[in-house]
Formats: sequence, structure tokens, C-alpha cells
Amino acid sequence: MSDQLIRYSVSENIAAITLDRPPVNALSMELIDALLAALARARDDDNVRAIVIGSAHKVFCAGLDLDIVRGRPGIETKKFLERLYFALNDTQYRMGKPTIAAIDGAVRAGGMTIAISCDMIIAGDGSTFGYPEIDVGLIPAIHFVQLPRLVGKHQAFGPLFLGEPFDAETAFRMELLSEVVPKGTALERAREIARKLAAKSPIVMKIGRDAFMRAVDADFRRSVENTAESFALVATTEDCQEGLNAFVEKRTPNYKGR
Repeated sequence: MSDQLIRYSVSENIAAITLDRPPVNALSMELIDALLAALARARDDDNVRAIVIGSAHKVFCAGLDLDIVRGRPGIETKKFLERLYFALNDTQYRMGKPTIAAIDGAVRAGGMTIAISCDMIIAGDGSTFGYPEIDVGLIPAIHFVQLPRLVGKHQAFGPLFLGEPFDAETAFRMELLSEVVPKGTALERAREIARKLAAKSPIVMKIGRDAFMRAVDADFRRSVENTAESFALVATTEDCQEGLNAFVEKRTPNYKGR
């Protein structure tokens, strides 16, 4: 695990996993692998009974580092998705311990993947959320599976295909969040909940959480595999590369439908 990308500590039977890739925790392969290693470390530590994931910066996570997709063959993009989508889902699925995302800032794209992978999301009321992929020629692939399951088809379509950010109150009304708390207190509240969860029987928590995960998984992986194929396909299109280049160059993209 890279201490330059992830901070890890344990106190009160709670593992604190903090994303620390300045300035916006853009997701690289190294950051995802460091996060997976931290989650595995917490899973395997009998002294840990709950996990809180937070950020060392004002932004929780801005999504993918565009260098993963920009100018890369689709097969390389798919390798990254296998870590972000499948490995993260599998690790969370088998954690056997509750995980809480503590958010006090912006969350976008792949950052939403990390947050939603947790059992609970606590957000400060200044936080914002969004799926901007469509505006750079990509698709928020895994969220075609995740978001409709959480909030329903008609609530999910707009955020996914308009790409516009929305605030914490809107996210709470959509039932995307567990709680909205005053700005700057999300981590404190997440730790408060984590302490209560950590006080439960660890064996009962593991058996119960395993049962809960099986109940809500419902063919999730197969659906995500389909969307990952679509993401990798989109990444090879001229319009995708034009969208990514336009974003980096701070200009309006010239899409040609190919």
C-alpha cells in the first residue's frame, strides 16, 4: 500500500482509510490498488470491526485520471475497469464488516463508484455529486447498474445522461445517501456510527452482512460485466477521444458521431 496515495490507521476498532492523491484524488491504477490493499488489510485484521473511507482533500474523488482512457486502447481501459468495478465490488462483498463513506466535498464519476460500494454514505450538506462522463464522450457504465437499483429508472436517467451535478439534499431525496449532516461533520458522524457498529458481535455482524450482501447482489456482477464492455467500446470511438481532448484543452468538443 502506498502511503502517498492512501492513509491508513486504526483506533477504537475502526479502520480509517483516507484517499490522498492531490489535488482531487483522481483515480489511477495505483490509487485503486492501494485502496483495495487497505480494504483487504482491514478485512483481515480481527481488531477492525468497521471501516470509514474519507478524503484528505476538499474533493472526495473527481473520478478517473483521464490518462487511463485518453489515447489508450480499449483493452487497457478494461484492465482498469476490472480493478475499479469487479475487484472493488468483490472486496466489499466479502468484507464481513460494515463500511461507511464520509463525504464533505465533490464526488464525481469513479468517485461515486467508491462511495456507492460502501454500506452507508454520510455527506456534509455542502457536498455535490455527479456523473459528468457524458460530457467528455464517455458513459458512467457501472452506474447504469448501480443507480437505477438504488433510486429507480426515472430518477437515475437524468443524472446519468445530463451529466449535471446535484447537491446533497437532492441526493438524499433520491435515497442515494444514508444521512446529510452539517458541512464539515461527515467524518465525525461516520465515526460515531462506526463505533456503534463496532460494538456489535463481530461474528453476528459478519454472518448478517454476508446474508445482506447476497440478498441485494442479485446478478450484479453479470450486469456490470455488460456495462464494462460498453465502456471499453465507447473509449475506442473518435467522439470519446475528441471529448477527452476537448476537456483537457478547455474547448467545446466537435462530435462527429463516429
